[in-house]
Amino acid sequence: MTENPQEPSGSGTEAEGTAQNAPAPEADTAPAPIPSPARVDAAATSPAETAPVAVTEAGPAPVVAVEPAAEPFPVPVPESAPELAPAVVAESVPEPAQEPAPAPQSPSREALGALRTELGKAVVGQDQAVTGLVIALLCKGHVLMEGVPGVAKTLLVRTLAHALDVDFTRLQFTPDLMPGDVTGSMIYDARTAAFSFREGPVFTNLLLADEINRTPPKTQAALLEAMEDRTVSVDGETRPLPDPFLVIATQNPVEYEGTYPLPEAQLDRFLLKVTVPLPQRDAETQVVRRHAQGFNPRDLAAAGIAPVAGIADIEAGRAEVAQVEISDDVVGYIVDICRATREAPSVALGASPRAAAALMTTSRAWAWMRGRTFVSPDDVKALATWTLAHRISVRAEAELEGVTATAVIANVLASVPVPR
Repeated sequence: MTENPQEPSGSGTEAEGTAQNAPAPEADTAPAPIPSPARVDAAATSPAETAPVAVTEAGPAPVVAVEPAAEPFPVPVPESAPELAPAVVAESVPEPAQEPAPAPQSPSREALGALRTELGKAVVGQDQAVTGLVIALLCKGHVLMEGVPGVAKTLLVRTLAHALDVDFTRLQFTPDLMPGDVTGSMIYDARTAAFSFREGPVFTNLLLADEINRTPPKTQAALLEAMEDRTVSVDGETRPLPDPFLVIATQNPVEYEGTYPLPEAQLDRFLLKVTVPLPQRDAETQVVRRHAQGFNPRDLAAAGIAPVAGIADIEAGRAEVAQVEISDDVVGYIVDICRATREAPSVALGASPRAAAALMTTSRAWAWMRGRTFVSPDDVKALATWTLAHRISVRAEAELEGVTATAVIANVLASVPVPR
């Protein structure tokens, strides 16, 4: 945040008297305003822009408005904004220069912090994915995890359920899976000569929808009501689902034969899309060493993983997240980001108002996890890619030129003015 230089103290008469008894001071030059990231990007792309002119004591330093560079989409992603996962961006963005004192530590934050540590006992090198799952729990959202086979997606979800001590169900989505296999169905009971409802796998706290894009659209659609309303309607009766209820769906990004891509309506139901990358060499070495020492991913208790948080901690954390303040300027910044994605020429479908509300919610949770009582623009930038990328559809001709949704978001963040 740029601060205006302080006005000189004292009256004009005192200043004249001082000038008669002391040597003439050098001209006091007000410091030039520090440009925002958007202005830096604009200056980098517009060589004709000139630096703000320094002024003397005659008046306060003028604020020079630098318009963001009007570059058409698609444009290459600048080196200053690489396509990184949001958690990495969050660590690389400095905090504001002046902040209020951090919020006092709360038992729920400590419990969820211990949860992240506990997950690290079984899963190595996937801290960003762990953070995404915790944010989804705090925001009552769902997560779409994308990664190649063998990067511990299933193990991560199983460990999360074990450390939270909640019900967990894994459902393998296959081409012959029917909607009733997900939600449950009416079964005829010969002993009572009546139909009774048998609950499906969706009646749980954590549902792992493994390889969700391998089942037909009619079965995928069976999750729409459950994800949005937390209810299941069968035979004219609506039944509530347990709370918390979190759907964590996985899909393979490299094998598309025999798959059914999720429609935009269902992609919009996922709060976050988390990419699970291949681990670094040191992390992969640690994984192999653990297996050599007898680590069994199917026996988490033997690995020393114990429940460290519960449903009460999640509910308390949600209540505290709801108290995190967000200013009108930051709300406007979120809206401007989402509207800019819709106006990009290379985008066929931009972020919806639901996406804007989701970005506000995830930014609040991230600010709370970092111990603050307010949302800053840096929190919005940190969660923008995870929250918006899967909701944006790029035009076919732009995809042929190498444009991705992540690149579009990076360009939008570089062009939308940041509130001061």
